[in-house]
Amino acid sequence: MKGHGMREQARKEGRNALAEAVRLRDRDTLRMVEDAVSHKQVMLAYQPVVQARRPDRMAFYEGLIRVLDETGRVIPAADFITTIEDTETGRQIDRLALEKGLQALTRTPSLRLAINMSARSIGYRPWMRTLERGLKADPTVGERLILEISEGSAMLVPEIVVGFMSDLQKCGIAFALDDFGAGLTALRHFKQFQFDILKIDGQFIRDIHRDPDNQVLTQAILSIAQQFDMFTVAENVENAEDVSVLTAMGVDCLQGYFFGAPTVSPGWLEDHQTRASA
Repeated sequence: MKGHGMREQARKEGRNALAEAVRLRDRDTLRMVEDAVSHKQVMLAYQPVVQARRPDRMAFYEGLIRVLDETGRVIPAADFITTIEDTETGRQIDRLALEKGLQALTRTPSLRLAINMSARSIGYRPWMRTLERGLKADPTVGERLILEISEGSAMLVPEIVVGFMSDLQKCGIAFALDDFGAGLTALRHFKQFQFDILKIDGQFIRDIHRDPDNQVLTQAILSIAQQFDMFTVAENVENAEDVSVLTAMGVDCLQGYFFGAPTVSPGWLEDHQTRASA
């Protein structure tokens, strides 16, 4: 019994040591993120969203924010994004993502770009000032900008999101409901939202060609989108078999590593930089 008690104590101490190591790692990561954001050490990585029936044609790009440490390496978003979601740092990241996106839209008149934001940033005045400056500087930006709000975020304050979207849609800005199916959208709010684009969460899309249940669920989501006149995008498309199934089902656009990983150096950006330095 004494030996058993000693082993239990050792395991407990080991768990405590691991928990403390994780806590210190998370604390250090958050400090790096806060420092990087304060010095605007961020950039966008661009992932293509292609037309399902014409995959050689881009529908738009999604701009994904990347936060860099002091050496210039990307800090994995999974290490901090949940923790900073409801903090000032989270709002600053949303503002910087919007700022970078507006700059890209201004530089590249042919570009249509989606930028992620949290519903928590709706009342964040620096975010709105950034948008207002971007729209004033280039009147064409509004009709080429898509703002993505995740399903979970939209449901935090649905009434506020509805009003916010209505105001900005008058400027030509489109809205995408991101990660649909990952949360629990109340249908009564769904009717009011009037999103332009519905992005189907990757949990339903990955290997859908061999998952009859996900085929049924995705078809149901497509029916909802059609009823509310929403453009559809399947996320996390990673193989040709899934492309065939999704195209046959009637999905409008496809996004995933099969068509391209997020890159900080898309061809159109490199062309612009070449012209600018010439």
